[in-house]
Amino acid sequence: MEKGHTNNPNGRPKGTPNKVTQNMREWISALIDNNREQIEEDLKALEPKERVQMFERLMQYVVPKQQAVSADLQDLRARNRPLVERLAMLARGEDIPKDEE
Repeated sequence: MEKGHTNNPNGRPKGTPNKVTQNMREWISALIDNNREQIEEDLKALEPKERVQMFERLMQYVVPKQQAVSADLQDLRARNRPLVERLAMLARGEDIPKDEE
């Protein structure tokens, strides 16, 4: 059989996890769920600095990471000229630049 070809032309639908992955996720979830009290006790036993580090590591699975955003306000203002200003330009017979239409 050639690489990339199978006897099943339909194959597994996209996004469907394989059975091993699904079983492993369920096992890990059950393990955590069944040991919550112990995990909380272990966290309390950590030094404050270590506890904060652990919270920081765990937060990445709950809170999405923030990304830096920058904006060129001059460019933004030029491209998003207020409607009143555009109408005034048209009334004076001026053309609105193509990138602003």
